[in-house]
Amino acid sequence: MVGVEYLIFKDPKDHYVDYHLADERVLLLQSFWFYFGGKMNLNRLEALIGNEKLDIVRNLNILLVGVGGVGGYTFESLVRSGVNNITIVDYDKIDPTNLNRQIIANSSNIGLLKTEEAKKRALSINENINVITKNLFLDENTIKEFNLEKYDYVIDACDSVSTKMLLINECTNKGIKIISSMGTAKKMDATKLKITTLDKTSYDKLAKKLRSMIDKKIQKKITVISSTEEVKNIEVLGSNSYVPAVAGLLITNYIINDVVNKAN
Repeated sequence: MVGVEYLIFKDPKDHYVDYHLADERVLLLQSFWFYFGGKMNLNRLEALIGNEKLDIVRNLNILLVGVGGVGGYTFESLVRSGVNNITIVDYDKIDPTNLNRQIIANSSNIGLLKTEEAKKRALSINENINVITKNLFLDENTIKEFNLEKYDYVIDACDSVSTKMLLINECTNKGIKIISSMGTAKKMDATKLKITTLDKTSYDKLAKKLRSMIDKKIQKKITVISSTEEVKNIEVLGSNSYVPAVAGLLITNYIINDVVNKAN
């Protein structure tokens, strides 16, 4: 029959339900959503890692500093991985120049706070998520607002060298897991990105700056996402849509696999 489809869904009691969809397919899908109480469906991820490990992922508490090009994609993928507790920190507003690479940016939210727009997006995916927004620049004074020990992971996706140094020092001194994003501007090849430690970075001016400020023994303990691609010889901090995005996704990849593998 033309225009008729069947979908099979799994209900909360592990029963499978057939839904006959015709022209009213959208309304039926919406009804299905409310039937589950708006709970985010993570059946596909559960099939990969199992319910026990999924619960561990759900219960993670993460601090993300910076929700721009890299941090925005990290945030999005953490949300879609089912992480229920995320604190996001950013003082900036969405600018027209963000449209080419920042997932939270669109033509209707120019000039609005990045943190608040990111939270709106997260709630549209998982209405039960707990997103805490901090609209501030993280420095030696504002960091006092945070109890870093309560976070399972701290993600540094900001542009400020001073904030990176502050987070690295605080986390290494307190034994808190941190992953720091290095430079993604002036680069075109996302395949050159990799998770490594600060001491092993190359062709990365931001990483080089941090290496000059941090003891070599400490560098080996700092996990970073960095690219081995040589930067383009241009004055403007040129960027594209995919290098920052892949960097952000690799951060989430690192965290989720770290959790899952340690639960084995």
